Amino acid sequence: MMRFKQFISEGKYPMWVRLTVGGLVLKTRNLSKAIENEQDPIKQNKMIAQQNKLLSYINGLGIAIGTSDKTLLNKLKKI
Repeated sequence: MMRFKQFISEGKYPMWVRLTVGGLVLKTRNLSKAIENEQDPIKQNKMIAQQNKLLSYINGLGIAIGTSDKTLLNKLKKI
């Protein structure tokens, strides 16, 4: 497994993307633990929906970076 310092210094992605994705991953992992511990199925479904939303953001950033469109990168950075 790669250490956080290696993750930040490696790759061609801008620093803001790497930090944003790192934060989203931490939130996703925390939600995953909360889902496992929750007994109420309705609350579990709401947390799963939040988790799916965070995962879609991570996927969207990955697709945006896969292209070399600087305009799109700047728009994502403003969001």
